[in-house]
Order: sequence, then structure tokens, then C-alpha cells
Amino acid sequence: MHLVDTTLFYSPTSGGVRRYLNAKHAWLNTYTSWEHTILVPGARNHIQRGEVSTLRGFVVPGTFNYRLPLNPLRWIDRLEALEPSLIEAGDAFHPAWCAAWVARRRGIPVAAFYHSNLPQIIGRRTGDLSERVLGRYIRSVYERFDVVLAPSRLMCSYLKSLGVAQAVHQPLGVDATVFCPEQRGATLRKALGLPAESRVLLYAGRFAAEKNLPVLLAAFARLGAPYQLVMIGGRRFARPTANVTILPYRRQSAHLAAWLASADALVHAGTKETFGLIILEAMACGRPVVAARAGAIPEFVDGEVGVLAEPDSVSSLADAVVALYERDLEEMGRVARARVLRRFTWNQAFNNQIGIYASLFGARQRHTIGGAISRPAT
Repeated sequence: MHLVDTTLFYSPTSGGVRRYLNAKHAWLNTYTSWEHTILVPGARNHIQRGEVSTLRGFVVPGTFNYRLPLNPLRWIDRLEALEPSLIEAGDAFHPAWCAAWVARRRGIPVAAFYHSNLPQIIGRRTGDLSERVLGRYIRSVYERFDVVLAPSRLMCSYLKSLGVAQAVHQPLGVDATVFCPEQRGATLRKALGLPAESRVLLYAGRFAAEKNLPVLLAAFARLGAPYQLVMIGGRRFARPTANVTILPYRRQSAHLAAWLASADALVHAGTKETFGLIILEAMACGRPVVAARAGAIPEFVDGEVGVLAEPDSVSSLADAVVALYERDLEEMGRVARARVLRRFTWNQAFNNQIGIYASLFGARQRHTIGGAISRPAT
């Protein structure tokens, strides 16, 4: 069995999609006999079955180091040459069209993973009309797929509202051996030159418009000392207030886990999260979460493990941070980690995903002998 994952959302400094694909690659190699190839853009052409393969593309300005190869026919050729038994596309751009075309030509199943809610992200910037048009585009892409995996129940419902009937809820997971309380260090405040009494909250992720960073920064400007915001994951910019520290992205998960575990809590102002992997990684580290009551976040965060603020509200986010420190942070963190271990490990996620894949092969076999293709249960 040879599974090929292909997407544009993979770069040396990208976040959740990269961690998903790398974790999947390691899990399949450890626990199954499946061969797994990841086909993504890169700085050069490098095709090696069973590894991360790249097609040369130029860096897209204003993105998180994402690259875009311009020749879809070359993408098709590389997919064909890899001789997949199953393809999963991780975006709705030309890798998805190429994956569907190759799968149809080879007579193999094809899956998609809805990592990013493109219509809502762009619609927020350009208006409702764009969101409706892009919604129709999403449906036209995914009607070619046997199954479309959605990381949250919210996104599963959204896809079905667009007419993507084969949407299936498939949560992501966390490596709880890396993201764990044992990563916590006592020197965080000293390393940052902060007073011992500082209340340190961490943001980790892309410095992108949909992350609502202006709301986050304005909330900490309102809070002032002793509240300190540490931001990891994007380009440096002029520090807006004295209580904001910006750190460069660290590729190794252990570095991120150490920062998460050593902060008092994670803080997140984004309202368009399709899942929020960084939130579960912080919870796995035994830290509570302050976040917006929007997107998929309320599916994972409640009053037992954090404090939710009203979306797009500077005052509400600031109040939520203050309210957090009226609680027992360590007890909230203990409950948060227990919740991740119970529901959101990579082992749980990939075992379920393998079951979905297996149902596709069974459905295709029944179709070949004359039966109708059935969809995996939601």
C-alpha cells in the first residue's frame, strides 16, 4: 500500500499541516507496513518514493514561506510516477485537481483534508460575495473526492452545508510524549529578562491576518505590566509595547513544547480556526488556554481548561486574561492534558484515519463488482 500526501501548505516554517504530515509519516512507518510519500513544493526538484519529495516553485510573497510550482502537468507527472495506491490532497488548489485526475486515471481512491477554510478567510477580507463564490468553488473541487476529512465538527457541518455530502469528522492529534509538562523549565522569565512576578502568556503561530493579531496586541497594550505576551512564529516587527516579546520560529517541536510548557498559558485571538492544533499542544503541555469563542476552538476549550473571550473584542480578551489568573492554573492544566490524552493523540487520530481509508478500498471493490459506493460513517 502506497499513500501519497500532496499539498501546497508545507514549508520549512509552516505550522499545523506540516506537523500533521510529519507525524503521519512517522506513525505509518512505525505501526504499519504502508509506504508513505509526501509531495510538496520546495526549493528544488527532488523525488524519492517513501520520503518527502519536492517540486521546485517560487516563494509566494506575503505567505509563510509557501512555494508555488507553476506547472500542474509536472505535478500530475510526479504523482503518476510515484504509483500511489491512495492519494490525499491537503488543499483545494492545483494539487487537489491533479490528485483527483491521477486517481481517476489509475482507478484508486482519493481523499482530501480540509485544513484551511479558504472561503471564510478570504471572505473576511473581500466580502460575502467572495465567500459565496469560493464556497461554490470548494464544492466543485471536492465533489471529485471519495471522502473529505474535516478536523472539527464545525468544519464538517460547514462542508455539508456547501453540498459536500462525503465530509467526515477526523480530528488531528498531538504527540503527547513531546508536548508534555516535563518540558517546563524554570528559566523562561530569566531568559527573556522578565521580572519573576511577570504573568507570561504565549502566542505561537503564523503572523497572518486571520489570527487577529491586532486584537491580541491591543489587549496586551491595555493590560500592561505584569502581563507579558511572548509571540513565536513569524517575522519580526517593531515591538508595539514594552510587554510584548517576539521570538523567531523554531522548527523543532521540542523547542516549541518547551516554550508552551514554560509559559503560564496560551493565548489566541483567531476566530477562523478549523481546528487549532497549537491549542491542543499547549493543553498537552499542561497549560490552560485563553482564546476567542469562535471557529472550532469551543469544541476543545471550556471553563475547565481555559477562558473564552468574545470574538474580535479587545476588552473581552483582556478581561479573559485577567480572569484566568483568578483560577488555579495548575489544576486547569492537569485537566487540559488529561483531555488531550483521552481524545486527541496522534495514535487515536491515525488509527481512525486508517479505518476511513480501508472503507474507501472496500467501497471501491464493491463498486467494481457492481455495487454502489458507500461513504464512511460520519
